[in-house]
Amino acid sequence: MTALGEVLVATADFHDGLGQASDPYTTGRLRYLADEHLRVLRSDLTHTRDALADRHAPHPGRSTCTEEVPATERERSAVCACPPPPRTLPAPPPPVAAGLRR
Repeated sequence: MTALGEVLVATADFHDGLGQASDPYTTGRLRYLADEHLRVLRSDLTHTRDALADRHAPHPGRSTCTEEVPATERERSAVCACPPPPRTLPAPPPPVAAGLRR
């Protein structure tokens, strides 16, 4: 959100120096979007984040974990609240013979 505001202000600054008749309107509109609309969006998103951060109840669509995935399920995370299994590390590359190359 901050980066978008910076882009809008930089674009407004760019249009401010062009000198055509529509440029003051474009400059004002871009600054208005950066100052007013982004402020409202940032505030709304902050309030939504804060409201959701306090929730600790499990999602009602998740079932109790039996640690077994039914054959009809495509993936465990769709129905199981357990943490995902640990990732396996990729196999190391085969050893390379150490020798001089020509």
